[in-house]
Amino acid sequence: MIVFDLRCTSGHVFEAWFASSAAYAEQREGGHVECPMCGDRRIEKAVMAPQIGAKSNSKPDMASPQAIKAALEQLAQAQAKALETSTWVGTAFADRARAMHEGDAPVTQIHGQASLAEAKALVEDGVPVAPLPFPVVPPKLAN
Repeated sequence: MIVFDLRCTSGHVFEAWFASSAAYAEQREGGHVECPMCGDRRIEKAVMAPQIGAKSNSKPDMASPQAIKAALEQLAQAQAKALETSTWVGTAFADRARAMHEGDAPVTQIHGQASLAEAKALVEDGVPVAPLPFPVVPPKLAN
């Protein structure tokens, strides 16, 4: 198997696996390779960076503490921005999420608290939920 980075005429870059270079060419010419973002079938190979293994006597390059701090700050800002349009529902989160999923309540963006058992039950029932990466201070406790 071989993996190629591919690009459509709209500039979308995506990865695809093929049995060989010849298999890629055959599928592309037959119109069987298309962009997963826009469906364009005018596909070309994108520039790929070669994967070169590290020397056996070198240590892996670890991110600096400043880079890690900057990444965490960006993630925290993204969470704060997402929560600007979300409503805090506290411990009623599981009930509200389930009601929206079942069509018993209007669908809105909410956040709140759920026990591990409640969260597992929601996931098992197909209710789309996800944990937040950072803790949220309930509005009543915020300064």
